[in-house]
Amino acid sequence: MNDQFDGNGIFPKGPKNDAFAQYFTGTSYLSMLTTEGVNIGNVVFEPGCRNNWHIHHGGGQILLVTGGTGWYQEWNQPARQLVAGDVVNIPAGLKHWHGASADSWFAHIAIAVPAEGASNEWLEPVSDEEYQQL
Repeated sequence: MNDQFDGNGIFPKGPKNDAFAQYFTGTSYLSMLTTEGVNIGNVVFEPGCRNNWHIHHGGGQILLVTGGTGWYQEWNQPARQLVAGDVVNIPAGLKHWHGASADSWFAHIAIAVPAEGASNEWLEPVSDEEYQQL
């Protein structure tokens, strides 16, 4: 774990992610790095913050972990711990979630894979019981 990481990395942390706050447990921050051709955002999670289960339809998503310690989990699979330098390729149609570990900030670059009619389907939150088992 990177105890020194406080959410500020080589990309700006950005403002609180109010636009998507309803799909997160805890506080996250979002700085869109570009929306030209490909949507690429820097997402920063406070300790314990995670997004709801969700599915990317049409196009998938690529996560490039830039700091802290976090988790990624696919539906019906064990969670995988993430640290800076990890890359996660999430295919379209796969139910999953990602977020910070309980005791560390976490940051990743989220790249939306372009596709005709691509959309996100936000589902139920990751329960405290599920999360605390990690």
